[in-house]
Amino acid sequence: MAKEIGLAIVGSGRIGTLRAKLAAGHPAVGFIAVSDADPAKAKQLAEAVGAKVHSGDNDAIIARPEVNAVIVSTSEGEHVKPILAAIERGLPVLVEKPIALSLGDADQVLRAIEKRGADVRVAYSRRYKERYLIAKEQILQGRIGTVTGGAARLYNSRSQAFAILKRDPHATPVVDALTYYVDLMNWFFEGRRIVEVYARGQTGVLKAAGHDVPDVGFAVFTYDDGSVVNLGLCYSLPEKYPALGHAARVELLGTEGVMLLDDDHTDQIMYSEKGVPHVYLPDHTVNMVFLQSGTPGDWALGELWGPIPNETRAWLDHLALGKPCVLATPQEARATLEATLAIEYSMATGGAVTLPIKDKNFFVAR
Repeated sequence: MAKEIGLAIVGSGRIGTLRAKLAAGHPAVGFIAVSDADPAKAKQLAEAVGAKVHSGDNDAIIARPEVNAVIVSTSEGEHVKPILAAIERGLPVLVEKPIALSLGDADQVLRAIEKRGADVRVAYSRRYKERYLIAKEQILQGRIGTVTGGAARLYNSRSQAFAILKRDPHATPVVDALTYYVDLMNWFFEGRRIVEVYARGQTGVLKAAGHDVPDVGFAVFTYDDGSVVNLGLCYSLPEKYPALGHAARVELLGTEGVMLLDDDHTDQIMYSEKGVPHVYLPDHTVNMVFLQSGTPGDWALGELWGPIPNETRAWLDHLALGKPCVLATPQEARATLEATLAIEYSMATGGAVTLPIKDKNFFVAR
């Protein structure tokens, strides 16, 4: 029989709301409590999903006796405290990426997990986009041989960069967005470890707006077996750029084949004189859109389809039924954080960064 889940959702913003609505429809979820630093947001979400309890106190809902699992969907810089509170109670946790914004904080979480034997997963939802799940299957089946090289690049608008940086200036586009593709490459290159990061960036639009982060950045990873990966990022495209989230491309090169995964969605264009709401930005509409470019997924006929629902259901099925899931482990998330911070540091200093990083306090995102 399925285990009944009593779920605390910490953070009632955009992603917390999506996950709460998905959880409310899952047959194993019998109790939901929600919280937010803004109690009005928690109350609004509670009413929308039929939560039994809402609060402005995160610790209070984690401590509820009905709660046996926790989703942490706060802003990036506020993950650690609720994760630790849930671990202390021995509760399984799903936390939004990144696991933390510094290696010191990430290591604190890992120590707590090891001490308590906690089940913590980190939500890198690109893993649950179907094209990437299918790509992973091809690698596991050996259909392109040994993967020896790869590339990914990500485009987005300056509007979304400004929104991220306003929410948390340490959550740069590299640490907050390119991190998905760092995780994806580490997943595709599973069993190997990054030993060197070399990156270059160019400032412009974002710096002129008061954020000292690059508009454009490129990085090269070298893994311990000599495999290489190139990653590129531009989060400064015009504010009305048609992507509602990520416009990406991923390439995997193997000894016996190649995979070219076009994730730009430029083949699905819609123009609307009424305007289309942006998936991330309230009161921001665009007339031309790349359909399916929103990273959480897409609403169709009353249901949300895509990476966030796939990932949320997979985690709930994992808890309720014991089914395996491919959500990132804390150790994998820590490795991804280390790589993104190394990208930032390499761009800032112009030198290569050797991994693992020794000074846990020095490598902190801006």
